[in-house]
Amino acid sequence: MKALVYEGVKDVRMEKVADPIIQNEDDIIVKVTSTAICGSDLHLIHGRVMALKPGYILGHETMGIVEEAGKEVTKVKKGDRVIVPFPVACGHCYFCDHGQYSQCDNSNPNGEAGGLFGYSDAYGGYAGGQAEYLRVPYANVGPVVVPEELTDEQVLFLTDILPTSRWGVEISGVKPGDTVVVLGCGPVGLLAIKWCLFLGAKRVIAVDSVAYRLKHAASYGAEIMNFEDYDNTGLEIKELTHGGADVVIDCVGMDGKMSVMEKVEAAMKLQAGSKSAIEIASEAVRKCGTVSMVGVYGGRYNTFPLGNFWTRNVTLKMGQCPAQNYVQSILELIKERKFDATDIITHTLKLEDGVHAYSIFDNKEDGCIKVVLKP
Repeated sequence: MKALVYEGVKDVRMEKVADPIIQNEDDIIVKVTSTAICGSDLHLIHGRVMALKPGYILGHETMGIVEEAGKEVTKVKKGDRVIVPFPVACGHCYFCDHGQYSQCDNSNPNGEAGGLFGYSDAYGGYAGGQAEYLRVPYANVGPVVVPEELTDEQVLFLTDILPTSRWGVEISGVKPGDTVVVLGCGPVGLLAIKWCLFLGAKRVIAVDSVAYRLKHAASYGAEIMNFEDYDNTGLEIKELTHGGADVVIDCVGMDGKMSVMEKVEAAMKLQAGSKSAIEIASEAVRKCGTVSMVGVYGGRYNTFPLGNFWTRNVTLKMGQCPAQNYVQSILELIKERKFDATDIITHTLKLEDGVHAYSIFDNKEDGCIKVVLKP
C-alpha cells in the first residue's frame, strides 16, 4: 500500500509499504477513506520526538471502512464505516476502567503513557493512518460506527481535535460569563474558541501571529491579538482583562516561538522545545485562575515559571485527551447540527499529495489551517 512516512527531520515521503494484517483476534483492518494532518504531527517531523525511526507511517486522525475483522471483534463488522480515536486503549486496565483511555496500561510497553497511532515507538510503535489501510488493535474499545448520512468531513475530527479541544475546555472549568484566552489558532485552538463560546464564555481572546488564522478566530467572535505586536503579550492581556483571564488554554505546545537560548538547548537535547506559550499563560491568567495545556509537550523545560503559578494559586491542568469519552456526545451534537467543525478545512487533497500538504501546513502557506487527505 501507499503511505506517508517519516524519513528524517522535515523529510516526509510517500512510499510503498507492506499492507497491515490481523495480528490479534480483536484487531480490525480499516480501508482509509479520509485522514488528516495534525499540528502534533509537526512535532514528529521537527525531530522533537526521539523514538521515531525512518520509514515510520505517520498520522492519527483516520476513518474508513472495516475491511477485515478478527474473530473476537464484536463492536464493529466488515463493511462498517468507522472513525478511529487516536489513543490505543485495551478497555480493561485500571485507567481504561476509569475512562482515562489515553493512559492505558497495556497499549504501550515502551513508556509511561498509553499508546497512540502514528506517534513513534515512545507511544507503542503503532503505524499511523496516513495510508491506504490501518490496523486497529483493541477494536472493541476504540472504533465508532458513524451514520451514513454524515460526510467524512463532518465526523473525521472525532478522531482527535474535536474531543481534544472539548476536553481542554472542560478541564479548564470554563463557565458562562468567563473571560478566556486561547493561545494558538491552529485547528485545536480554533475549535477550543468555538467550545468556549458554545459553553457561554463572555469574552474570548485569541492569540497567534498568523494573520489568516487570527482572521478565522475573529469570524467566531473572538478578540484577536498578534503576539508579535507586543513586548510582553501576557502582561498586555493582564492589563486588558483588569487582572488576568479566568482561564488560559494553551493549544500551542512545544512548537511555539523559540528564543535563541531555547533553540540552542533544543539542539543539544537539553530542552524539548519552546515554552513561550507557558510564559504568556503565567502572566495572562488571573490569581486563582486555571491554565489548561492541551498542546503537546515533552521532556524537561529550563526556567519553567513555576513560581508565577504557585504564588498566585493558579491551577494547572494538562495532558493527553481520553478521546473515547467524548466521541458519542459530540457525535450527537453534529447529528443535531449544533456543532460543526468543517469550516476549518482549507485543503482537501489526495494522499499522493501528502508531501505537499505537510509543506504548506508546516510553513503556513496558502492559508492552510487543516488538510484532509483522501487515499
